[in-house]
Amino acid sequence: MGCGWVDITYVRTRKGFVYTAFVTDVFSRRIVGWALSESMRTEALPLQALNQAIACAKETTGLIHHSDHGSQYVSIVYNGRLAEYKIAASTGTVGDSYDNALAENVNGSYKNELIHTRRWDDVVDVEIATFGWVTWWNETRLHRGLGYRTPAEVESEFCTSNPDREILEIKANA
Repeated sequence: MGCGWVDITYVRTRKGFVYTAFVTDVFSRRIVGWALSESMRTEALPLQALNQAIACAKETTGLIHHSDHGSQYVSIVYNGRLAEYKIAASTGTVGDSYDNALAENVNGSYKNELIHTRRWDDVVDVEIATFGWVTWWNETRLHRGLGYRTPAEVESEFCTSNPDREILEIKANA
């Protein structure tokens, strides 16, 4: 992975709103980190997704982390974590959803394929279902942008074709 895209979306439950953050690998479209919370606070949501991505990464130096200008992503604590792992921060143009198109696509697919299919009780209900959806997205779902392959297949093919190179990856998407 050379670049990760991140964004936050919300889910309405019977007990209030739940927020989801994903970090997506641009190369393979794999969701490499995610988190759910009843709070949008930086430490409660996007930082958790980023930490998951970093914890699973083989290497972080030289990665580019792209996001919108949301307060969580321009916060001191979030950018401090990026700097700590030598990940370059990139933000799009204010008000231009095309700058964060991959993250918006992941959020739209999440809502269409999972969230809008039923009424949710609470954060635990959404978290269990999201875990299954992320696994399906990474391992089973075919992606048109990947030539109708899965993120797992794309990564496997890259590693087989390039045995001397490792994929630089962050394992998380907010």
